[in-house]
Amino acid sequence: MRSSSRLERLAAFLFCSVVCACTCFSQQPTNPANSNTIANTSPSRPHYSSVFKMPSSRNPLSAYSPSSTPEPELTNSPRLNQLIRDGKLYLSLKDAIRLAMENNLDIAIARYNLPIADMDILRTKAGGVFRGVNAGVVEGTPGGGVGGFGTGAPGAGAGGTTAGAGGAGAGASGLVQSTLGVGTAVPSYDPTIVASVGAEHQTTPLANQRIYGVPLLQLNTGQANFGFSQAFATGSSISFEFNNNRQTTNSPFFNLSPALGAMYRFSFQQQLLSGFGFGPNLRYLRIANNNKKISDIAFKDQVMATVTQIENIYWDLVNAYQQSQVNEQSRAFAQQSLENARKQLQLESIPAMDVMKAEAEVSKREQDLTVARTSLQLQELLMKNALTKSLEDPVLESVNVVPTDTLQSAQIVPSNQSVQELIQQALRDRPELAESDVDLVNRQISRKAARNALLPSLSLVAFYGGSGLAGPLNPVYNVPDVPNSSNVPADYPGALKNAFNNTAPDYYVGINLNIPIRNRVAKADQYRSELEYRQAELRREELRKQIRIEVRNAEYALEQTAARVEAARKSRDLAQRTFEITQKEQVLGAGSTFQTMTAQRDLALAELDFVAAMTVYEKARVEVERAIGSTLEHNGIAIQDAIDATVSSATP
Repeated sequence: MRSSSRLERLAAFLFCSVVCACTCFSQQPTNPANSNTIANTSPSRPHYSSVFKMPSSRNPLSAYSPSSTPEPELTNSPRLNQLIRDGKLYLSLKDAIRLAMENNLDIAIARYNLPIADMDILRTKAGGVFRGVNAGVVEGTPGGGVGGFGTGAPGAGAGGTTAGAGGAGAGASGLVQSTLGVGTAVPSYDPTIVASVGAEHQTTPLANQRIYGVPLLQLNTGQANFGFSQAFATGSSISFEFNNNRQTTNSPFFNLSPALGAMYRFSFQQQLLSGFGFGPNLRYLRIANNNKKISDIAFKDQVMATVTQIENIYWDLVNAYQQSQVNEQSRAFAQQSLENARKQLQLESIPAMDVMKAEAEVSKREQDLTVARTSLQLQELLMKNALTKSLEDPVLESVNVVPTDTLQSAQIVPSNQSVQELIQQALRDRPELAESDVDLVNRQISRKAARNALLPSLSLVAFYGGSGLAGPLNPVYNVPDVPNSSNVPADYPGALKNAFNNTAPDYYVGINLNIPIRNRVAKADQYRSELEYRQAELRREELRKQIRIEVRNAEYALEQTAARVEAARKSRDLAQRTFEITQKEQVLGAGSTFQTMTAQRDLALAELDFVAAMTVYEKARVEVERAIGSTLEHNGIAIQDAIDATVSSATP
């Protein structure tokens, strides 16, 4: 008996020690220090507006009530009305970018991905599987691209989650990521309380009354059972169950009526091979934390793509605006020349053929002006659409957009950086490479978890409990001349006391082993995770090569367009001098009206060619900034302003 008591105390001591150790690990770290952790892509992670934060409450019942977010705000920012004067929207490039940060719907859509990524972290802290985050660029704003109406910014990709398109298990850019997060099952880390309270009446017909003394045995059972369970990131789990019951019967032969019972049991389980440790059990949380970084990088990529698109739309607008002005001046000159020719015809100083030629020239230039004006109206519409949340305001719809930055004043500034320096900057700042680095870390986490899942399942199992019984003794079993022939208490408090005073202990310590023969599923997943990791490594190297080519191509295009601008400038200056000479010759009587109109038409064409060359140059410069990842820095954009959808007046 003494050895048995010592064994009980030793088992209880070991059990309590293990439970205490597991409790120390019950606080799940957000991102425990490990070899898979990478540095943040920015000195401090940006925070988003309180509009997107899930409301918190100290009320414990709030966990069981839904949370809601406000409806999207579709009112344009006040900055838009501040720029409207005399029925026109006077817009600089900086104003356009600021309005895009506040109103552009592509950015507004991408902004929701930040709290969505946070919800993945919240979900995985409880042991849930991550659902993925947005790793693409939203392209709902038309204009400003290469390839015609509606084309998005260069380099923009499809919006969506990390699952990507292409079928089950397919990822972005042709990468397979079906084993992302593979490994042993992760239990829920949220504590669970279960309860079962009820009453049952059961009637059982009997074939022999000698056992129970009645033809129909009636049992009335009431129970009140409670339980608690908790899993930990170490691969451990504990549970506690507390069961109570009260039973009465119509049989005269039952020992106790009513019979009162109480029992409890502490259980503990620890995985020793497969599923052991923080690595496999916190992989969802670590991947979700990394996905949050991907979401932050993807949002920066979205802002860069949108700003690039806004710049392209703006220079297209400036191009259309200046082309319209050139065509208006050309039409006005042709109209004036026609009127002069008609006066000269009345004086019979020129033939009627010159008047007919002047009329044809006016008609052609009116056609050119109509095309230029409609192109300008389209560019104004594209610009207003890109800078607003809603176009339903009738005043805004009728407002003309006047760009205050002109192409004529733009200067060609040679770059003070070599191509190699630009390439190194691109390899450091391009968001796609940062996303690829984080993706490789996630795949490394999955590789380790898949290797752990190859191991057999070996778990240490232990429990400790006790039980108690109470109830009044059936008078049939009372022994004469013995005051109390039963050692069972008569009431429930006695049963409860006996359950916890170690008079009837129940304990167990053992090991459960599960060895899957051949283990083909886990083996296939493990090797597939290796293949996917190597595939992602190759994709990252391919991306680096692609970025190098993009930078070189953008720099070459900038040099080519700079040469085109210089050639167009010289042609315009030559056409200007030719027109001035022809105009003087006409005044002196040595030239005709048609020759002057032809020279003026050549000058207008040279002006248009120069405007087009400057537009292409500005867009090539924008592409260089995008290719090296300096779009936000060059335009003085703080990513926090894009998150808050409010640009301060102090922002450059």
